[in-house]
Amino acid sequence: MCSKLPFGMNLQGCGTALVTPFRPDGSVDETALHAHVNWQIANGVSLLIPAGTTGEASTLTEQEWLRVIEVTVAAAAGRVPVFAGSTHNSTHQAVVNAKKLANIHGLTGILTANPYYNRPGQEGQYQHFRAIAQAVDLPILLYNIPGRTGANLEPATVLRLAEIPNIIGIKESSGNMVQITELITQAPRAFKVFAGDDSLALPTLAVGGVGLISVASNAIPQQMSQMIGYALSDNWIAARRINRHYFHLMQAHFTEPSPAPIKAVLALLGRGNEQLRLPMIPVSARTRHTLEMILGELGLLRDHPHENLRVF
Repeated sequence: MCSKLPFGMNLQGCGTALVTPFRPDGSVDETALHAHVNWQIANGVSLLIPAGTTGEASTLTEQEWLRVIEVTVAAAAGRVPVFAGSTHNSTHQAVVNAKKLANIHGLTGILTANPYYNRPGQEGQYQHFRAIAQAVDLPILLYNIPGRTGANLEPATVLRLAEIPNIIGIKESSGNMVQITELITQAPRAFKVFAGDDSLALPTLAVGGVGLISVASNAIPQQMSQMIGYALSDNWIAARRINRHYFHLMQAHFTEPSPAPIKAVLALLGRGNEQLRLPMIPVSARTRHTLEMILGELGLLRDHPHENLRVF
């Protein structure tokens, strides 16, 4: 299996599914995105995913989608891998989009989810992902998120796809630990399985996963990166301690449709605003109050929130 990752890059650890910052007028805030990427890397994040679900990719125009990825790649400047979110339910269009991404100098790879709405079976999904992989030389991370797409990518199908040289791993967000364990125990050692849910990070790593692609790390990158680092180095006592400390915050990011809660948290921490694009809307006052209470209990809402994201 050939990963084709840039020399010196190791694909593991805590990755962030980046939010896309918007200005009050709704336009993409490139300056804020650049700053957010730098802050993520400075705090230990080892992988960046722009223009995914958390990045509200479905509401971006094609020009904005490409620009968000370009800004992320430029800001990362080769320090960490960048896998661009690129999902479409038309295989033809998914291939066209992948070819456009292949022209972005410095982009590490592509993260692509199940075709949504169509709900293809296993053979349809296999043919879809194979077509994307064969169209470009970039490394491909599959993304299994049946709760959003309506289609589940089963382990047997993933194992077939793992035989394609540039399909190097998967972000697994099925929430099914039996399925995830079955995949990890049968996949080639070089195939990378990332947890796609913050709350299932440690269980996934415990059975052989290589990392997490996180929503929470938008707000607490150092803490999430340390937790994953401890787990990968078999310091489970320290990893569990961090997980226990921040677990309610991880869960709270999904009390309303994501990414509204994580944007509310970033706003409460002074690291952004709650600007979203319809059909996404800001969280309710009740949820915002709950988030503020959780952040306060964690000691993250003190005099200087920018400097006070403490590590447990």
